[in-house]
Amino acid sequence: MHIAEGFLPPAHAVAWGAAAAPFVVHGARSLIREVREHPESTLLLGASGAFTFVLSALKLPSVTGSCSHPTGTGLGAILFRPPVMAVLGTITLLFQALLLAHGGLTTLGANVFSMAIVGPWAGYGVYRLLRRTGVPLMTAVYFGAFAADLSTYCVTSVQLALAFPDPGSGFVGALGKFGSIFAVTQIPLAVSEGLLTVLVMRMLVQSSRGELTRLGVLVTTVAGRKPAEPAEAVTR
Repeated sequence: MHIAEGFLPPAHAVAWGAAAAPFVVHGARSLIREVREHPESTLLLGASGAFTFVLSALKLPSVTGSCSHPTGTGLGAILFRPPVMAVLGTITLLFQALLLAHGGLTTLGANVFSMAIVGPWAGYGVYRLLRRTGVPLMTAVYFGAFAADLSTYCVTSVQLALAFPDPGSGFVGALGKFGSIFAVTQIPLAVSEGLLTVLVMRMLVQSSRGELTRLGVLVTTVAGRKPAEPAEAVTR
C-alpha cells in the first residue's frame, strides 16, 4: 500500500482519483452529520483518526514502488461506519504524503480507494456478518480489522497489476506476483493489527461504554429477551 509519488501512469492516477471522489464526498457529509448531531463523539472520532495515522505510518519495504504496513481503518469502520473512515483515511493519507513522503499526491486517489474505501467496507462487512451470526464482539472485531488490512493490499495488488501487466502473462500473471510478494509481509501484519484492535476495543468498552452503545457496537439486554440490535445500528 501507499503507492509512491509518480509511480502510477497518469491515466491510472486520474481514474483512481475519480473512483474515490464520490465516496469521500459522501463520507464528508456523514462526518459532518455525526459531529453536528453528536458533538460528544468528537473525541472518539479523533482517536479513530489518530489510530489510523499512527499504524499506517509504520511502513516496511515491500514491492518496488510500494510498502507494507498496518492500516488501522478497521477500528473506525466498526465504530462510525465506512463512509466516515473514507474521510479520516483521506486526511491521514494526505498528511502522510505531505509530511512524511509516504505515498504521494498523484497516487492519493489510488491509495484512498484501497485503504480508506475498500478496506473499511470489507472490514465492516466481515464484522457485521459475524455479529449477526452471534459471534462474540471481540472475535468479530479481530476478523473485521484483519479483513480491512488484508483487503487493502489485495486492491493495491490489483492496482499495480493493472498499471504494470506482466509481459508474458499479462494482468493475471502480474497480480499473482504482486499478491504473493505482499502476502509475505501483510498476513502477519494483518494478524497483529487484529490483535491490537481488540486490545483497543477492550479499553473503549471499559472507558466509553455509553458511546459504544449509542453507536451500536454494544447491545443492551432487555429483561426476558435476547440482546437485540439497536435501531440506530440497523439504520446507519
